[in-house]
Amino acid sequence: MKTLNILSAAALTLLAATGVQAEPYDGVHPAVSARMREDVNAEAVRAASAPNQNVARGSRGPETVAASKDRAIVEAEAIRSASAPDQNVASGSRVNSKIISTMSHPADARAQAK
Repeated sequence: MKTLNILSAAALTLLAATGVQAEPYDGVHPAVSARMREDVNAEAVRAASAPNQNVARGSRGPETVAASKDRAIVEAEAIRSASAPDQNVASGSRVNSKIISTMSHPADARAQAK
């Protein structure tokens, strides 16, 4: 009998606790948009009638990319980085170590030779 009273009190406490945590229902919130419905509808119609809309991206040929640097500059930077003597060394490679490059860069040596 005593166990039944304890269990019923625990159940009532649990119900009271869940009732306190319930959130109020405010109804459906109105949609907020910066664009007009007609503009969105017109864009949807244009997208739906576009040719080749279901073609995979890579199957239409190479895509154009806007170049931000000259190709020769990018190539020179890549070659310089690839031939750096300490390119694969990180400061965390060894405990309490610091990278101090004492080796001359091959590209600098070639430039001084010219």
